[in-house]
Amino acid sequence: MLAATPLGDVRDASPRLVDALATADVVAAEDTRRLRSLAAALDVTPAGRVVSFYDQVETARLPGLLEALHAGQTVLLVTDAGMPSVSDPGYRLVAACVEEDVRVTCLPGPSAVTTALAVSGLPSDRFAFDGFPPRKGGERQRWFAGLRNEPRTVVFFESPHRLAATLADAVTVLGSERRAAVCRELTKTYEEVRRGTLAELAEWAEGGVRGEVTVVLAPGEPSAAPSVESLVAEVKQRVADGERLKAVAAEVAEAAGVSKKALYDAVVSGG
Repeated sequence: MLAATPLGDVRDASPRLVDALATADVVAAEDTRRLRSLAAALDVTPAGRVVSFYDQVETARLPGLLEALHAGQTVLLVTDAGMPSVSDPGYRLVAACVEEDVRVTCLPGPSAVTTALAVSGLPSDRFAFDGFPPRKGGERQRWFAGLRNEPRTVVFFESPHRLAATLADAVTVLGSERRAAVCRELTKTYEEVRRGTLAELAEWAEGGVRGEVTVVLAPGEPSAAPSVESLVAEVKQRVADGERLKAVAAEVAEAAGVSKKALYDAVVSGG
């Protein structure tokens, strides 16, 4: 059984979560200390065995949890905040249960993805969740290049320590006027939602950001191939990060639908 936990405000916990914590035979928690704090705040005592279930031990824990399930026990999986398996542990256990024909249920509840989407002010009729961007600048810019013409709103998570660099890369690749929203500390005391252009948000983030961050990016505008000149900055940045000019120019040109030679010449000539 998967169960969503509050993002910050404990009052968002559902009665079903409280009941599950009190009755499950096994509670698998991403952080057992946070679980016990949550249980104390909810005035409930887990009756079953509590085991840790974070990224580094997830695979090793699977056999024991599956054994408990096959024995008819109820296993409850919770992560630190929000829905398990959404950029949190859980997917491998669910996949293993499906493979072994073990029933899986879910207690719905808070999710940073849909909460951020709802308050962003950006189109929500179609959206995609894209996890965390790559940590390295060159890979991150390639990732953003894939979103250049994405017709759906995109939601992703980011570390507060990398947010400024990530938004700067977004400006380089997607342009300064693409709209976005940065949602910080959702449902918590210092919740903050910043909306604006990528350029405005990148400038704001340079001052430093703290807390859990979710970014919502507006859909790309369907358009003809971008101009060669608009791609030069992206190529130069990736070359500065250590990639080979010819390879980068070819990759960016192909993704954008422009001439490889024209882009290479524009970079070399300083265009």
